[in-house]
Amino acid sequence: MISPILHYAWKYIPYGEQEIKFLWIVLDANGFDDVGNAVYYYLLKFIPLMLLFIWFITCKEWWYHAIIIPITMYGFQLLSVLTLESNVTDENEILYIVVVAMVITPVVYFVRLKLVDKYVHGIDLKAMETELGLLKQKQDLEKQLEELERKKEALAKKM
Repeated sequence: MISPILHYAWKYIPYGEQEIKFLWIVLDANGFDDVGNAVYYYLLKFIPLMLLFIWFITCKEWWYHAIIIPITMYGFQLLSVLTLESNVTDENEILYIVVVAMVITPVVYFVRLKLVDKYVHGIDLKAMETELGLLKQKQDLEKQLEELERKKEALAKKM
């Protein structure tokens, strides 16, 4: 994997530089002491974000939506490092993560609940709905049969 090489790329930036041009990209210190520190923080957030995103895309487990929570955390942290010209990082991103977690956690819980009901307890909701519908139809037919029997008896008494 290329992630360890990318993670240590900041070590190859000369110390004390305030701006570096690499191909068509211009990197500046963006509020950090030098470009090396800025790139260090960028990569510190980008590499786990990239790996988590790959894990989310390739995961075949039922709980894979839970991976969205750390993806969101690293995404907000990377955004704050890239946009704010400040040495203060990882301060208020948790407030945004709480909102995301409040949405993702119930979704994961209900997916788990349905899977446990279906595969562990053997409860199939569609089969139950079909069975309840058939039972209701059977009860309706029995009521209609009883009504016909009453009408038949009433006609027999009249004759």
